[in-house]
Amino acid sequence: MVSRWVALWGAFFWILLLGAGVQAQTPAPRARIILGKADFPINEYYTISFSLSGAPLERYSAFPDLEGFKKSGKSSTTTTRIVNGQSSSELTITQRYAAYDEGEFVVKPFTMTVNGLTVRSVGATLTVKPQPAAASATAPAPAPAPAQEPAGIGLLDQLFGKPKPQEYVEPKDNAFLALVPDKTTIFTGEGVHIGLYFYLTPTDQGLLAFHNFAGQLPGIVRQLRQPAAWEEPFDEQEIYPETVVAGGKTYLRYRLYEAEFYPLNAQPLVFPEVALQMVKYRIAKKPEAGLDNRLAGYKTYRTTARTIPVRVLPPHPLRDQVPVGNYQLREAIDRTAFRTGQAFTYSFVVEGEGNLTTLNAPQLPQPRPGLEIYGPDVQQELTRQGGRVGGSKRFRYRLVPTKPGLVSLDSLFSLIIFNPTTARYDTLRAEIAPQVQGQMQAGATFHARPDDPFYQQVLTSADNSLQPVDAYASVRRYANIILGALLTLAGIGWWRGRRAEP
Repeated sequence: MVSRWVALWGAFFWILLLGAGVQAQTPAPRARIILGKADFPINEYYTISFSLSGAPLERYSAFPDLEGFKKSGKSSTTTTRIVNGQSSSELTITQRYAAYDEGEFVVKPFTMTVNGLTVRSVGATLTVKPQPAAASATAPAPAPAPAQEPAGIGLLDQLFGKPKPQEYVEPKDNAFLALVPDKTTIFTGEGVHIGLYFYLTPTDQGLLAFHNFAGQLPGIVRQLRQPAAWEEPFDEQEIYPETVVAGGKTYLRYRLYEAEFYPLNAQPLVFPEVALQMVKYRIAKKPEAGLDNRLAGYKTYRTTARTIPVRVLPPHPLRDQVPVGNYQLREAIDRTAFRTGQAFTYSFVVEGEGNLTTLNAPQLPQPRPGLEIYGPDVQQELTRQGGRVGGSKRFRYRLVPTKPGLVSLDSLFSLIIFNPTTARYDTLRAEIAPQVQGQMQAGATFHARPDDPFYQQVLTSADNSLQPVDAYASVRRYANIILGALLTLAGIGWWRGRRAEP
């Protein structure tokens, strides 16, 4: 009987380990705070960032306010890595701070909440050095919150009678809502930045205030989306005024929404008229001391509908496959001496502005005598900042030469692109040409380096047979069934043992 229970609990223990191991296959979301450098001149920004990996960004709390600094916009960077078919992404949101003056400042410890995860920072001591460039001008404060209407006068009303109701007038404002594209016409695949802004003059701050903006924004965004375009939205959740000059007049501009759109075909981008409801106050005709002298009302502002024509790319045999953007090539290689049978790493890096997500690896010619090529492993970094979307996409290859001589990489690695600025096709072509020494090698000669994070020793003996994508989910399901059955048997055995006791 004892041996039976030992075997039962042994099986139960191993099932728990199996379930824990299967569960560990899915990494938990992780978030961390990154502080910028603590010593910098006054004409540079101080930055506070947070990074999130293992889950898409759903929500995050506001960045802290720093004494002696003003917030000056945000940017987001998405880093995507594809290694051996496994993809992982990390999103970084960065808040920039502009210092008002030189000196020493203290960033007190603070916490932020990202997707429900609480991340903490111990703070820092900052040193802002003098610089000839002047500090950026202070942005005007946001519009004050609506004041409460005064309560009834109570007993005084009974003694002296109620005061006469105030008369209000609605002053004219100079505010407007605008949808602003940065281009009037684009090519297929070329990006266009769309910004939704609310403008008002500094004298209108006391007249207008935002009303249920969080509830209105989703409906506005749905109207602006384009069915035939790839959208890269900017991650902006806080609304701050920016001082701009338009038509010779100074305005406070609030950035409500911005995104980059890349048309997938020649269908024009059509942005309909969208509306935003604001609180607008009427002013008392005869202001009285001790009263607010304002009466809240509502006013709806509307944009002008816009259509952006999309031009077809010029004729080319690969027109439907050519990436569109302002791209440059940057190459990297991990050694300077090359021998047959020894692997080296070559990186083909495309960087610039464009839809990097749809940019594919160079097509390699077949066959490739005297050279074995493995990969690529792909890493993409996408940054949204200042109304621009850009970054870099790295294709990393492992090459093994099997015969001596000059390896002309330009005949292997090239990518045809279309530059919308010049309206011409161009070719990004490798320029590195390693000179290989050694004897002729026969057959596969690749040997993984122990310190290589992409090709470990297990590569040569790894099982390359296809597995179902839900294999781990099935194992976890069967493990849970077996675990439930064992717990049921254990409960029945315990109950029978209790009944058998005298």
